[in-house]
Amino acid sequence: MIWTPGVARAARKIAAAAALGGGGLTALGATAYGLLMAESLVARKVIGRPHGMEGPPSDGVYGDFPGEPVRLVMLGDSTSVGLGMTDPGRTPGVLLAHGLAAVAERPVRLDVFGRSGAPSADLGDQVDQALRVRPEIAVVFVGANDVTTQTPPAVAVRHLSKAVRRLREAGAEVVVGTCPDLGTVRPLAQPLRWVTRRWSRQLAAAQTVAVVEAGGRTVAFADILGPEFATNPGEMFGPDRFHPSDRGYAQAAYAVLPSVCAALALWPEPRPVRGEGLQPIYLAAATAAEEPGTEVTATRVAGRATGPYGKWVTLFRRRLGELLNDA
Repeated sequence: MIWTPGVARAARKIAAAAALGGGGLTALGATAYGLLMAESLVARKVIGRPHGMEGPPSDGVYGDFPGEPVRLVMLGDSTSVGLGMTDPGRTPGVLLAHGLAAVAERPVRLDVFGRSGAPSADLGDQVDQALRVRPEIAVVFVGANDVTTQTPPAVAVRHLSKAVRRLREAGAEVVVGTCPDLGTVRPLAQPLRWVTRRWSRQLAAAQTVAVVEAGGRTVAFADILGPEFATNPGEMFGPDRFHPSDRGYAQAAYAVLPSVCAALALWPEPRPVRGEGLQPIYLAAATAAEEPGTEVTATRVAGRATGPYGKWVTLFRRRLGELLNDA
């Protein structure tokens, strides 16, 4: 997408509306809202909790390398703990730890403080725990439970922004996997599926703005729960048809790994070039929500962090294959 002042203004309105709580279920009439609530209750009954509420214990040191371990923490919801997996080695945190160790050629100390069912409001307690281990890098997977509990985007991103700022002030780099596209979840019927897709993408755009403004970087997750999940639900979703399978978790982990390595200066940052990669923050947030699988991070142009349409950011896809080949 080539940006113009008109497109930038439109994107700013979209992302700002999400951040302020606009759109989503609150814009629906009382009758439609009642229908959606009934459908959500049916969907939750169908989904159930076949995996319980705990992921497999995966805290530990990974990577057979010498040196001081890199301190990695996982925060967020059930996707951060790998709910549904029985083998810790198949959880996102352990996959990230092994990948990061291979690139850094140092061991990685992993601590998982995420919790199944956690909305963004729970991040404060998780950050309290994480700061005790003085992390160098924090990875946050959050957003899905904000949608399923009808939390206004403004409230959700406020908690997320505060969490990112606290981690950054403590010296930790932060990478956030934004809200996945819940419209791919099969037990959800229309029109609930359409509404959750719209709300998911609005929240993801608002999360991107909040995280980048707070000093972190984001990776869009709609692609992770997007076309491939819709095409191959039997392989990408677990038995409850809501949480990812081991293959789905691996795809999420490997989408985030290059950004984690870049945040730790283990992978070169792209040179910002005016055009496709370099965009104002609100346009980048809207673009990432619609063209997921992309990273958004702050940058400077001619020494300046902001331009006429807001903070400058780069938006791009990192390729894991290139990262591993150069490692």
